[in-house]
Amino acid sequence: MPRIPLASRLPDFPWDTLAAAKARAAAHPDGIVDLSVGTPVDPVAEPIRRALYEGSAFPGYPATIGTPELRQAAAGALERRYRSVALPESAILPVIGTKEAIAQLPSGLGLGAGDTVVIPEVAYPTYEVGALLAGATPVRADGTAQLGPENPALVFVNSPSNPTGKVLGVDHLRKVVQWARERDVIVASDECYLGLAWDAEPVSILDPRVSDGDLTGLIAIHSLSKTSNLASYRAGFFAGDPQLIADLAAVRKHAGAIVPFPVQAAMTYALSVDEHEAEQRARYAARRSVLLDAVRGADFTVDDSEAGLYLWSTRDEACRDTVDWFAERGILVAPGEFYGPRGARHVRIALTATDERIAAAAQRLS
Repeated sequence: MPRIPLASRLPDFPWDTLAAAKARAAAHPDGIVDLSVGTPVDPVAEPIRRALYEGSAFPGYPATIGTPELRQAAAGALERRYRSVALPESAILPVIGTKEAIAQLPSGLGLGAGDTVVIPEVAYPTYEVGALLAGATPVRADGTAQLGPENPALVFVNSPSNPTGKVLGVDHLRKVVQWARERDVIVASDECYLGLAWDAEPVSILDPRVSDGDLTGLIAIHSLSKTSNLASYRAGFFAGDPQLIADLAAVRKHAGAIVPFPVQAAMTYALSVDEHEAEQRARYAARRSVLLDAVRGADFTVDDSEAGLYLWSTRDEACRDTVDWFAERGILVAPGEFYGPRGARHVRIALTATDERIAAAAQRLS
């Protein structure tokens, strides 16, 4: 039997399909304003860079589970910033960027053929990819009532959502957790945008109002890419059920999936101090205000977008037509179909551009 390449089982990489629109936007006389990808553009805080440099003197292999200082800093940040239940060090596992971590999570949990992974109906593509890499079956559902009699092995929730910016409240998350615990289902909560609240209060799955202080079956996923501008550092971590964390650490130890020691040092500082995070949040708030007014002024409806780095926008037409409309004005945005069939009439507009480029986009939309 001929070998079937793993890549053939995966969807096309979405951003590869934006080449024509990107070329059209780049032809604008004043240059492209790229609002298609949520990649940071602001500087890394100098003390974080200094911690990275000082950590670079370490010559040996770092521990997969992370340094005690990093695990303590991560637990402290979750409790201080997001009202998490107090976490032991054993509840933290650093990962090499949360995209990689999400993609490998179903496999790391031992899922495979015959297992179902629930992902949001409008969802970051990597949840689906992670299920497919494991040989499991992804199912899109936003409510437990949609799932029928068969129990999934894993449920992903994402609040604030990428791409929609929707925030799931305490009652919604409690219902998911209670439903999952009754069925011995693991819940993985992608909380990478939790520190970017605008019109609603995002809540961690580790908040005792949601979890009742019980970590069993819960994994929260956190990134330092967003409010600490550490996307290039590939810095993130899992937090939650110590038994699940131990299982994932054992798998990653065998695979050699270790966060480099200098990055761990930088993460430790970034999670111990909040000033740089507050400064970055303020930058995004200002950019959001400018862009939100401009998008609405151009007769778009902005749905959800209560938190996070995106405006989920529509003028009730096919999303690729909207992408072309923006490209003609030198602005590149992401079509909502990247995130599932229910996104087919929306586009995702990122706030991750410099003040000058955001102002240019607003001027073009006016």
